[in-house]
Amino acid sequence: MSEREVRPGTDDPEQVGLHFLSVAYRVREKVDRHMSTAGLSLSRTKVLQLLARRGALHQAELAEGLGQAPRSVTQTVEALERAGLVTRVNDTGDRRRKTVTLTAAGHTALSAAEQAGRQILQQLFGSLDTSQRAHLTTLLTLVETTSEM
Repeated sequence: MSEREVRPGTDDPEQVGLHFLSVAYRVREKVDRHMSTAGLSLSRTKVLQLLARRGALHQAELAEGLGQAPRSVTQTVEALERAGLVTRVNDTGDRRRKTVTLTAAGHTALSAAEQAGRQILQQLFGSLDTSQRAHLTTLLTLVETTSEM
């Protein structure tokens, strides 16, 4: 085992952190794969969720709301538009700006993806009992709070 490999059972902060990152990556990948079988990746679902919550947005507002680079959001929005899940129209006051709106098909796809996401998360975390989930939530909140310093 190399120095950088995760050693289960250790209390070394670096090893615990690496183990957490490894598990988080695998969970995210599994959620993404499962949601993709319903028609949307996790990242595309996040775009549609933001539009569903906030209504029509300019692409720059989408990027800001998602904490992503505008170029990344543009590529995602273009793919969603090709799939008929969003529409983009030029802003009447500034042709460089595009307003993105969720379509009826987008609402339907979002519902299916969210259901698939809930299903896989139930499967992954449903094996923990109520006390274990509460403890995990407490630990994750503590790490999240510490990382905001």
